[in-house]
Formats: sequence, structure tokens, C-alpha cells
Amino acid sequence: MKKFLVRTQNWKRPLPFTGEIGSTAASNHPNAKHARVEIDSDDMPSDPGFRRRISEYYPNVQDRVRRAYLQKGPCQPVNHIFPQTIINGRLRRFNPSWFATYRPWLEYSIHKDAAYCLYCYLFKLQNEEGGGDAFTSEGFRNWKKGEKLGSHVGGPTSAHNKAREKADNLLNQKQSIQTSLSRQTDRSRLEYPTHLNASVEAIRYLLRHGLAFRVHDESLNSTNQGNFLEFLKVLSNNSDAIKGVVLKNAPENHKLTSPDIQKYIVRACAIEISNSIASELGDACFAIMVDESRDMSYKEQMAIVLRYVDARGRVVERFFGVVHVANTNAITLKATIEAMLAKHGLSLSRLRGQGYDGATNMRGEFNGLKTLILKENKSAFYIHCFAHQLQLALVAVARKHREIDSMFHTVSNISNVVGASAKRRDILREKHALRILEVLETGEIQSGKGLNQELVLKRPGDTRWSSHYNALVNLVVIYASVIKDTETIEESAYAEKRAEATAILIQMRCFEFVFCLHLMRAVLGLTFELSQARQEKEQDIVNAIELVRIETPTSGDEN
Repeated sequence: MKKFLVRTQNWKRPLPFTGEIGSTAASNHPNAKHARVEIDSDDMPSDPGFRRRISEYYPNVQDRVRRAYLQKGPCQPVNHIFPQTIINGRLRRFNPSWFATYRPWLEYSIHKDAAYCLYCYLFKLQNEEGGGDAFTSEGFRNWKKGEKLGSHVGGPTSAHNKAREKADNLLNQKQSIQTSLSRQTDRSRLEYPTHLNASVEAIRYLLRHGLAFRVHDESLNSTNQGNFLEFLKVLSNNSDAIKGVVLKNAPENHKLTSPDIQKYIVRACAIEISNSIASELGDACFAIMVDESRDMSYKEQMAIVLRYVDARGRVVERFFGVVHVANTNAITLKATIEAMLAKHGLSLSRLRGQGYDGATNMRGEFNGLKTLILKENKSAFYIHCFAHQLQLALVAVARKHREIDSMFHTVSNISNVVGASAKRRDILREKHALRILEVLETGEIQSGKGLNQELVLKRPGDTRWSSHYNALVNLVVIYASVIKDTETIEESAYAEKRAEATAILIQMRCFEFVFCLHLMRAVLGLTFELSQARQEKEQDIVNAIELVRIETPTSGDEN
């Protein structure tokens, strides 16, 4: 499990304390012995079975951790199918009605199948009497004796009620020392919503359009201070109310423009969107689609998409989030998925479908992610991407034939040599344009709207089989121009490139290459429409079966 505390050695000017986890307010003076401590709220597990003790957090941030958990509320997966346990010869399980009776503090861990007390976890001291560790670290599992939940509450001076009183005091901002120290004037408090809304609107606009926030130079003398600051300027120029509270008119210590504030608001937007999706889903059944890949920093990232039927009866797919995973083995991926779903009150027991790629760690029959989830939920049926299945079949068949495999290898080499640079691509466009003019004059082709468009060489990719079809189609159309361009490279380029160009010319002038090129263009053209149909968001099974029926005998005729 990831560490929740991140220490940074380079101290920066602290931001105003907001009382939320993720705030970059300095915990100590820059000259203090300890480094500043930051907490990422995304790394705080909702399931109490995964949490660490409050005492293990850095002392200066323990209250911020407590406040964050209190604001999130107790973990109460109401729609979870609670497992049964044999107690004294009878099957017993957690009673969901207890959530309503003990709503403010009762929590349930899906991971450990145990009940916990939120107040006692946050505020009970380790050596304090009353209840032991049953409701804090070990968990309560004696479902036969549900009355012990009431006994846990106890009288006015019980450990539980003392912890509840501490929770109420912590949430009472008027009693917070840090809030008292950061009180502002009445005018500042009135201007703050306008100031904050302007920053939020700028960030929402940039997020909606996928634009970068910052640039390398955001100084006052810069001609371009980045999209975020430039958009704030646009908002201020169109509103006197905003102009009076942002940028140079904002307090020097509270401009709400720092990168940390931007990231904090972005995280808040992500949380709101995820909560909205979870709220729309409600207690309905759903399916998940998962894929993992490395980002530019070589960190493994897992993307999760939810698919479900909304209240109007429409099938919708919602991107639910991207999570960093330490590795890509099935156990780690399953634990990460469970934690993310539990964070938003969702459970694997409501899962009815799984969609992954064909990798062993995803669809393995013994230890794959599919199998691990099916062991817990027999109704979570696995469906491999239809288009991907067709792609794998075509790849396997094509690679078995030596001449076909050699032809695709040559096509890749053509793209590498002829389209290696912008200069060579421009030369190829010029030669193809001249070729079009020549055949138009001789009447070999006709002109018209949408005909004789500018084409370039496309590189075939193993992960997208349709790219092979497009690459072959373009190569057939500009075949003569590619030959001339390759001859030019053979005559004028360096020795290494001359050798590559010569080898390509020998292959392209070979009958086997030309025959395989036209053959595979025809074969892939037959499956192209079927591949596109299999990628439709709402699959029309009747249309897909009809395409298979039509194309199967057609492929036989081609053979």
C-alpha cells in the first residue's frame, strides 16, 4: 500500500490554510527541524480495513486527516451483498439496518467483513479504556450480538462519547485556532466567493477543453503567462466585480493562482464528477472496462470506465478515473479497483460485466483479474473486445504466412525510409501531385468532389489492425510516386540510406510483393466493415451477425 505522507525538502512560501487535506499550508516554519508534510486525499482509503492508525501520521497533520475523514463520513456500503459467517452453528451476517441506527459513526469494511467506529478510530487513545481495539483496528464481527453496538456507545462519559465530542469540536470552525488566526475583514470575506469562482471557472474551462494550465514564464513581463492567468485576465476585463478581486488587485498572500491551488481545485472537480457518476448509478448494476499503460514518466496507470443503464434506459459509459498502480499483476489491479469503487460507495457485488484486453494478467484462466473477480461474483461475466478478437485472429493468420509477413515488413520499411522526415514527405506529395496531373491529362482517372485527395504513407500498427488496411490502401494509390521518390533517395542519399532504398526497390518491383499487397488489401477490406461494426458503442447483434454471414462466403470466394 502506498505511503500517505509525502515529505518535500524544498520549502516554498506557504499558502493560506484551508482546513482541507491536500492543502499546501506549511506545517512548520522553514527553519524548523522537520520538513514540510503534505497529504494527498486520493491516497486515504475509504475502507477502514485498509487504514493505518492516526498515530502513524505526522503529528502536525493528524487533525487535518481527522477532519478529512469526518467530512467524508463513515464508510457505509449499503448496497453491498454482505457475506454470511457460521456463528454457533447458524449463518450470521452484518445487518444493513444498523447503518440507519448508528448512522453517524458505524462503518463496515468490505475487505475484512468487520464493523468499525469512525469516532473511536479518529480520537480514541491507544491506552484508553472501553471497547479495546474491536471497533478501531481489529474490527467487530460478532453478528449474533448486535446489541454490543449499543453497548459500545455507553454513557455520557464513555470513550465513544468522548471521541464524538472531540469530533464535534474539530468540525466547529469557530473553535479552530488556525481559523481564528486567519480571520479576514468583512470586506475580504465578501470578495472571496467572487475571487474563488473566477479561478474555478477558469479551471473548468481549461479542463473541459484539455488545455495546459501553465507555461515556463509567468512573470509580469511575459507576453504569454499561460492559459490559466490569461483566461483570468479575460474574465476580469469583462466584469468589474471580478477585476477588483483577482490578479494584481488580490492580496499578495491570497491570489489563488499558485500551481498548488490549481491542483487542489482540479482534484475537487474530479471528486465532484466521480460523485455525480456514482449518484447517477445509484444502486443499479454496472460493468467495468479496464486498461493499463505507462505514462511519459514510466509510471503504470490504470484507467477505469463504468458502463450502466441510466434512469432513462440509455446505455452510458463514464470515464471514472485513472489510478497509479505499483505493478500490473492481477492481485494489485483487483485491490486497486475495489478501493476505488469503495471510495464512492460502490461494490463488486453489483458488478455484472468485465471488459479487458487479452493480456494474461487480465484474462488468465487461473490467476487473471477476470478470474479473481469471478471467484467473488459469479455474475460478473467477462467479455473480450469484439474488434480486438478479430484483430488478433487476423494478425495470427497473417504472421503464419511468410510472404504476407515479409510484405508487411517491407511496408513498414517504406514508411521509415520514404516518410522519415518532413522534407521527404513534402517531396513525395509533390511527386504524387505531378502524377495526378499526368493521369488526369491522359484520362486514366476522373476529377470530382472528394476524388484525388492528398495522401501520405501511413505506418501500420499491431494494436490497431485497421491501420494495416489504411496503410495498404494509401500505398496502392501512390505506388508509382513512392517508386520515383525511392529512386531519388537511392541516387542522392547517404550510403546507408542508398542500401535501404535499393532493398525497398527490389522488393516493390517483385511480383510476390505486388500480389500480396493487392491480396491483403482485398482481404482486409472485407473485414474492415465488420471491425467497424464491432467497435460501435451500442452493438447491434443482428447487424453484426449479418455482416459475418455475408463476409464469410465472400472470403471463401476470394480464396
